Amino acid sequence: MAAGLGTRLRPFTDKWPKCLMPIQKKALLEIWLDNLQQLGLEGVLVNLHAHSEIVKDFLARPKYKNWASGVYESELLGTAGTIRQNLGYFAEQTTFFAHADNLCICDFEAFFEFHLRGRPNGTVLTMMTFSTDTPQTCGIVELDGRGVVQKFHEKLANPPGNKANAAIYLIEPVVLDWLRDHKTVTDFSTEVIPAFLGKIATWHNPQVMRDIGNPAALKAAQKDLPPAASYQMDAWQEKFLKNPIHSQIRA
Repeated sequence: MAAGLGTRLRPFTDKWPKCLMPIQKKALLEIWLDNLQQLGLEGVLVNLHAHSEIVKDFLARPKYKNWASGVYESELLGTAGTIRQNLGYFAEQTTFFAHADNLCICDFEAFFEFHLRGRPNGTVLTMMTFSTDTPQTCGIVELDGRGVVQKFHEKLANPPGNKANAAIYLIEPVVLDWLRDHKTVTDFSTEVIPAFLGKIATWHNPQVMRDIGNPAALKAAQKDLPPAASYQMDAWQEKFLKNPIHSQIRA
């Protein structure tokens, strides 16, 4: 999910998409896609809206050709609406679904392994969780002894705990079928999750989970990763490093 307007990040997002904000010397979406390529995913679909031409240019890079595709939304469809609009792409397979405006550092291989081979019986999707210092701004989960979501509290003033939804999921086809049948559902957190309580496994990320949605958080995220190692750059990356967005964030 990479189509958002990024209003809380203005003025950074006035001329540059939120999903391509730099973390060290890499665009955030590049960090996501590089991690997913290493896992061997068959392909990735990226929804587009804000500054869509810039994101299309990013996706046209040689290393993503024939693997990552963009789909434009003239009007934002909502997190669940985007999935339903593109059900044919997922072809009844286990689907990875994530918000690309978060910086996530974790053992993705362990996350996938848990969902495919270790999640509790009867669960049909796995939600990544993390511990948050600001639970009132997150979706907070209450779990049973197996780590299955029993209650979900979306941005309450005083939620019961600090274990939060990372908005990163692995989804089985039965959830996609449900979305196909519920054509008015648009939001994954507030509409889909409540419908599957008792069937949602959780996998906890003890490392980094940061929403880069405001300038202070974006600046803090620059310290979440070690200094970027040198690597072979293509034409897009060379142009990106000259973009004034880097100096704006450092200011």
